[in-house]
Amino acid sequence: MKWLLKTEELVMLLLSIFLLWNSNAAWYWYVLILLGPDISMLGYLVNNKAGAALYNLFHHKGIAILVFMAGMYLSNDQILRIGVVLFGHASLDRVFGYGLKYNKGFAFTHLGMIGKHKNQEIE
Repeated sequence: MKWLLKTEELVMLLLSIFLLWNSNAAWYWYVLILLGPDISMLGYLVNNKAGAALYNLFHHKGIAILVFMAGMYLSNDQILRIGVVLFGHASLDRVFGYGLKYNKGFAFTHLGMIGKHKNQEIE
């Protein structure tokens, strides 16, 4: 089942890339899919709670869809592309096993543990 979920996320990433291509996006939008939303990890410099909140804000697919819809409603290509980048990046992260974060720390995600904490259980 795990491979099926990762395949689904990969297809959503490919959809995001297609939407950017179809909107004649500049090259830097593709770079943003890879790295842009990860700026949110700076929240962990404050503490785990702030880090998780900021990370989840930038990696929640529901928020990405709302941003995309706002771009459509406002006929604003920049906002629309931001929504596509947020959605595509969240899918990319989930392909690699990075999920939304718990307040306990960066390694504690809704998909399970990541990194050196992989064998611990989330309480």
